[in-house]
Amino acid sequence: MTAEVVREGFVLAAEVEDARMRSVEQLHLLGSEPEERFSRITRMARQVFGVPMAAVSLVDRDCQWFKQNDGLDLAGTVPREQTICRATIARMYMNVDEPALIIEDARQEPDFCELPAIKAEGGVRFYAGYPLFGPGGHPVGTFCIYDTKPRSLDSEQVETFRELAGWVQRELERFDEMDRATQVQSHLLPRPLGDLPGYTMCALCLPAFAVGGDFYDHYSSQRGVIFTVADVMGKGLGAAILTASVRSALRAASRAVDEMDHRADLADAVNSVSAQLSDDLVSTETFVTLFHARLDIATGAVRYVDAGHGLALIVRKTGVVERLPSEGLPLGVMPDEEWVSHDVMLEDGETLVIASDGVLDLIGDGADVRPALEFVAQYPDPVELCSRARALAEAGAALDDVTLVAIQKTPAD
Repeated sequence: MTAEVVREGFVLAAEVEDARMRSVEQLHLLGSEPEERFSRITRMARQVFGVPMAAVSLVDRDCQWFKQNDGLDLAGTVPREQTICRATIARMYMNVDEPALIIEDARQEPDFCELPAIKAEGGVRFYAGYPLFGPGGHPVGTFCIYDTKPRSLDSEQVETFRELAGWVQRELERFDEMDRATQVQSHLLPRPLGDLPGYTMCALCLPAFAVGGDFYDHYSSQRGVIFTVADVMGKGLGAAILTASVRSALRAASRAVDEMDHRADLADAVNSVSAQLSDDLVSTETFVTLFHARLDIATGAVRYVDAGHGLALIVRKTGVVERLPSEGLPLGVMPDEEWVSHDVMLEDGETLVIASDGVLDLIGDGADVRPALEFVAQYPDPVELCSRARALAEAGAALDDVTLVAIQKTPAD
């Protein structure tokens, strides 16, 4: 770009700055806490180059904000006009061949020698900054190393500096991708069923990380309401990708079975999904635990398939918690495995609860199911149960994804 974009004092034209700031804001990092993933890089930079200071920062409209500040005696922000990094940002709009801005002795540079951090006794002398880019390709911040003595970098050191800056860039991109993945996964959770006469229902899905391997689903069918809770082995983005595949395949198979005559069984949908995804699960060495059920709203009859899930139960009106038997293997363990359906009746005042194994870690030590059973018995109301589980998850970092679906047949008056 030309001088029409970058003006005296490295000030950007208003429309360019507006676009750049949208890119900064899309990262959702401003004001966030320091993170080890950035600290590892700044510590390494200080060690590799033998410098006292290294930083990862974002350049806001009026200030430079430090996401990671290693060795710099700063409160967190510096006015933008008092930084060298504003020049590192502006150069990206000036058609330069080399993104890195390296200044061997800032006292000798007319553009920077009067900056407070440079003209101070024992201030910054050496500076190396590399631009970081946000969504849309705009420069949003810098990776920098500083020294209080003049110095230079040889060609190998410059290449190492570029590589460390590339590492920071990948971390920024990973954050942006995970943020988008989080939004997509949350939108894949079903909308509330709305009014379900004679029943109260509540559900939650709380990933341990940005995205997770758990999901729940529910939707109306010709024969009742379908409920599903599944747990794909693993956490993070890989598990989330497979989760979306399982959800989509199961929805399609269940609706196909629903349109068949009454000889078609709920287990046919699970067997169809297993056959469809078998190659993918084997090649990724992944398995899926699954509880898939259909509720007859008129009668309270529940037909279900438990594929290695093992944490579905009914809180009877007597207060007794009855675990539903789990006989089948998870999907992906044995490619030729077939599942069968079972039946159970939900009476007035009774609650069907389906949980992922993250609930065991949340309430107990993960190995003993009894604390979870006692917890569910204490809160048979679906709304209160989900509220209590959410409060526990938010009070401490959950070790695993926490998913819970609870359906109560409303007590008769």
